[in-house]
Amino acid sequence: MRPTPGWWSRLSVHLVGHSYGGVICLLAAASRPEAVRSLTVIEPPAFGVAAGNAAVDDLVARLKDHWQHGPRKSPARFLDTFLRLVGSAAELPDPLPPPLAQGAAMLIVERGPWEADIALEQLARAPFPKLVVSGAHSAAFDAVCDVLERGLGAERAVIAGAGHSIPRIGEAFNQRLEQFLNHAESGQ
Repeated sequence: MRPTPGWWSRLSVHLVGHSYGGVICLLAAASRPEAVRSLTVIEPPAFGVAAGNAAVDDLVARLKDHWQHGPRKSPARFLDTFLRLVGSAAELPDPLPPPLAQGAAMLIVERGPWEADIALEQLARAPFPKLVVSGAHSAAFDAVCDVLERGLGAERAVIAGAGHSIPRIGEAFNQRLEQFLNHAESGQ
């Protein structure tokens, strides 16, 4: 069977993004709200929404310093320090596998997530359900998630125990996400 031309324009998707992926999901949902069935963001570093909060401003300053003065010639060291700054306890293999090494090299040159301009009011008006997940490990990420929860009219889940690497907690995260997605699918 051949797809109808333009079938993709009628697509409705569940967007789920962790960390920088959460920022991307926020931007994508604001860009094409008619194509979104639900939005889940897990500790997105959308720091601009909580600018002025002392913890957020401090973390952004430390991240900017890392981008300017970090070990740019060693992607593995750059990534390791970055992970510690954002509160991830993930242990990196040595040496980094090629895909992770490539991702670390890309991290060094990507735009800082603090530059993202999140259209909170536009997203709040969008009719799809929203879920914001935090890990109760960082005052900065908690502040961002607090603003997103209120500003988007979103559900909130706090899943502690894995730092910034919330999906790594496993079952508790998977169950909460599945519950939210099932609720979104049912339209209730």
